[in-house]
Amino acid sequence: MCGIVGLFLKDKSLEPKLGEMLTSMLITMTDRGPDSAGIAIYSGESKGRTKMTVQSDDPENAFDGLDKALGKAIGGTVKMSVKSTHAILDIPEGTTSAARAALEEMNCGLRVMSCGDSLEIFKEVGLPKDVAARFDISSMSGSHGIGHTRMATESAVTTMGAHPFNTGDDQCLVHNGSLSNHNSLRRRLRREGIHIETENDTEVGAAYLTWQMQNGATLGEALESSLNDLDGFFTFVVGTKDGFGVVRDPIACKPAVMAETDQYVAFGSEYRALVDLPGIEDARVWEPEPATVYFWSHNDAPTSTEKAA
Repeated sequence: MCGIVGLFLKDKSLEPKLGEMLTSMLITMTDRGPDSAGIAIYSGESKGRTKMTVQSDDPENAFDGLDKALGKAIGGTVKMSVKSTHAILDIPEGTTSAARAALEEMNCGLRVMSCGDSLEIFKEVGLPKDVAARFDISSMSGSHGIGHTRMATESAVTTMGAHPFNTGDDQCLVHNGSLSNHNSLRRRLRREGIHIETENDTEVGAAYLTWQMQNGATLGEALESSLNDLDGFFTFVVGTKDGFGVVRDPIACKPAVMAETDQYVAFGSEYRALVDLPGIEDARVWEPEPATVYFWSHNDAPTSTEKAA
């Protein structure tokens, strides 16, 4: 099962409503995934700074004085904003690796949810409406975001097993389906220096795209390569700092629908996730073709690009 939603805004006037729209879409997909949920938001970035979102099962103790301790460890000012079990750490640019190492050295039970200049990921066990309310997702603004409701069929229901997965700065992925070659691919990617936290097959898909883009591929090219290198059935929705992409495997057995207007591009596992979006009655609505890459970028003209593999 599992439910995926995504929203890429072309119209900046809608950015203050991104969290509100994504929350509504996510909750609509509850019956596709009631075990856990997560949302990735691409919000504004600060010059010379970057973000690290961390999670703790004991936030009251883990977050107490964390900003000062981490700042001392990395030799720079750290600002912290706490949202329930998550904290967004605002750290100096270029200190992500040092901050991750320092957190591991502190041994305070923190889990890194995301790193990047504009990306923030919030995910937890529970019904989508409860997860969204816990982090007040509806109040968040941003340029684009993706979300996921999970029905765990291959692993335990845990925070770290929830989607989205972030394996490279400002890159994240959600997935509906199952990969059959994730174990061998995980070993290969780890040898290539790609950081992988869990045994979840979805994180391997995310790490694969990170690896491809670190080696010079665009998001579209990385998604095309996945059709040859990843075995199984899958629908991927991917975010980068400037882009948003979708791809389905050649069989495309998992449901998916997209809509595009002059204001946005939207994705849902089912059409009912899109029905409350503004102007949906005039949108171009279609089912993504199998083995076809769709991607959009804020650096390009606000039109869709499709490439058949």
